[in-house]
Amino acid sequence: MQELSRASHSPLLKAAVADPLGDAVDIEGLPASFVTDLALRHFARKGELKLFAVAQQLGLPVPVVDDLLTQMRSLALLEVPRRGTLEGDISFTLTESGHRMARMAFEKCQYVGPAPVPLADYVAQVKEQAQHQAPVRAERLQQVLKNLVIEPALLPTLGSALNSGKAMYLHGHSGTGKTYLAEHLVHTLEGHIWVPYAVYVDGEVVQVFDPIVHRRVTLAPVPDRALARDLSADGRWVRTERPVVIAGGELTLDTLDLEYDPHTRVHNAPPQMKANNGIFVIDDLGRQRASPSELMNRWIVPLDRHVDYLTLNTGTKFSVPFDVRVIFASNLPPEDLVDPAFARRLGYKIEIHPLNASQYRTVVAQACARTGVPADRAGIDYLVDTLHPRDGRPYYPCIPFDVVSKIADLGHYLGQPPRMTPALLDWAWLAYFGQQDHRQVLSAPTNLGE
Repeated sequence: MQELSRASHSPLLKAAVADPLGDAVDIEGLPASFVTDLALRHFARKGELKLFAVAQQLGLPVPVVDDLLTQMRSLALLEVPRRGTLEGDISFTLTESGHRMARMAFEKCQYVGPAPVPLADYVAQVKEQAQHQAPVRAERLQQVLKNLVIEPALLPTLGSALNSGKAMYLHGHSGTGKTYLAEHLVHTLEGHIWVPYAVYVDGEVVQVFDPIVHRRVTLAPVPDRALARDLSADGRWVRTERPVVIAGGELTLDTLDLEYDPHTRVHNAPPQMKANNGIFVIDDLGRQRASPSELMNRWIVPLDRHVDYLTLNTGTKFSVPFDVRVIFASNLPPEDLVDPAFARRLGYKIEIHPLNASQYRTVVAQACARTGVPADRAGIDYLVDTLHPRDGRPYYPCIPFDVVSKIADLGHYLGQPPRMTPALLDWAWLAYFGQQDHRQVLSAPTNLGE
């Protein structure tokens, strides 16, 4: 959907954004009136600024900002309180008229940051980065998952699912490691991407860059072939690792659309838009406040056509690319959650099973290494051969760390080296699972040497 331009907001700014022929002027694809408002807000926040500082704040080229400041001075919005020895040392500050216009600019929108990129530029960049995504190879997947205890037969299926671009449905009992596996799969996506601080859509600002989701990376000294183009000189974009977004039981239909703040008058991108060119994990599917059928219906079009439709608070609808590896994780089999129409769009349905005894011993040893509890052979045998069979509990990979870490916690409390003894394992086991079948709960030992 083509982006619309917003009209000037006042006669003063209208004069500022008209060329000698009376046509509207654009600044890097944005209406000059919008960029002028943004510059006014920066000056109101920062006070006195020099040319290069303004260019850095706006993320725009110095010559472009120089022309903008000249235009603002001609309209008596800016003044020069002092001059330096060089042209670049000139400082600018708001005039009385500039302060008045800045207050008006804050009433329209309180976004103060780098200039947004036009919607069309964002769409083009996401599509280019999708085309430059290298396929996942067997060696890469094995390297990423080398510390995970996983059935080797699953690797070809996981690799094929990632390369297909289709949704993946991981299902199995709680504790089998579905979420942990999904979090690791994002590391199979090599290369970096460019993410804009914000996108300009029909006169509105949509913030995209999220420091929690997008991990900024330092520019490499050599060109990164995984990037479609080099935007390092454009301050409106941030180079990041490929994002991974995980949403659980808090996910609702509203969170999948733009979030509008009526105070700042700024939109925040939904999680799937922030996850573009990365992975979006929907964890614990079936436990959200929205019903599974409602969530699934929301995903049918994006998964099928690789495009998503969002709505501004003004009612304007627009489309954005949906270049996301979607991973659903659920305790329930797919036939219990989805109808046949949606099941077809779940390209890969992968069941994650409990570990066998040999695999489980490896996970127990890893848990001991993580917690600092010495891996005692007799203790591991007691956990594997006695506690699990006694209570009929499968070998879920989540259990070892949760149990062994309690022994480490007790050691810190008592100020004694932790030991993996049967007595301590019994105590940690009951502390983790709780009292069962009215058995007497073991008291915590007061001496780990007992």
